[in-house]
Amino acid sequence: MPATARAELESLLRTRKLDRTLTTALPSPPPGDERWLARTGIPELDARLGGGIPRGQLSEFVGPRSSGRLTVLLSALAAATDRGEVVALVDPLDMFDPESASAGGIDLARLLWIRGEAPGAGRPSLPREHGWLQAAVDRALKALNLVLQAGGFGVVALDLAEVAPPVLRRIPFTTWLRVQRVIEGSETACVLIGSEPMARSPAGLTVALRCTSRQPSSENRARAVLPRALSVSVIDARVIRARAMETGRDVCLRVSPAIS
Repeated sequence: MPATARAELESLLRTRKLDRTLTTALPSPPPGDERWLARTGIPELDARLGGGIPRGQLSEFVGPRSSGRLTVLLSALAAATDRGEVVALVDPLDMFDPESASAGGIDLARLLWIRGEAPGAGRPSLPREHGWLQAAVDRALKALNLVLQAGGFGVVALDLAEVAPPVLRRIPFTTWLRVQRVIEGSETACVLIGSEPMARSPAGLTVALRCTSRQPSSENRARAVLPRALSVSVIDARVIRARAMETGRDVCLRVSPAIS
């Protein structure tokens, strides 16, 4: 690139306050420092992430249904409330189950739950269904932005796991840039949950999950019983950094039960 063109580009980035986001390498947080990292509560995953989910950054946990993405999210929210932090969940399709979350260790008194409209049956046409989903996602993004601007949350999550990928792909990438600008430098870890990668900040993470098997716990194995609620699921987690996929071996997590 010619020097004059590069200078003009850098000047434009500075004018729009994008120079730090796009051109400057952000420092890595000290390992295990909870001021900069939010533990997920799953030791194997936290070790793979260098201590936890980076604060002040946009990260995402993605995978198909039953891959463990919601299990990891609920564990992270539970770990945050156990530390005394306040957390928030933006739930555009009203999929959250407070009873299961409470049983999983989340202190509901420290959770702000923003509920959307549950999908109904008998919608007349596919175009209308997509229009309804798009409106639900738009409302969720506005709610996410308001929560992040308010500040004071340890972890803020947006659950887009059941939103159709074509709807998610219509979200402008500038939306995620604005989210990153709001939380940059804060102690809030913002987390997206979805079926495929959507967005992440330069120092954020994408963790791709898949459930490989379901095994009984040692107690149930002795009894030769394998109820779903007491099973132990094996989840593979692949960490994808902002600029390149890591080449190391996936980490295997054993969690019970696997949810979404």
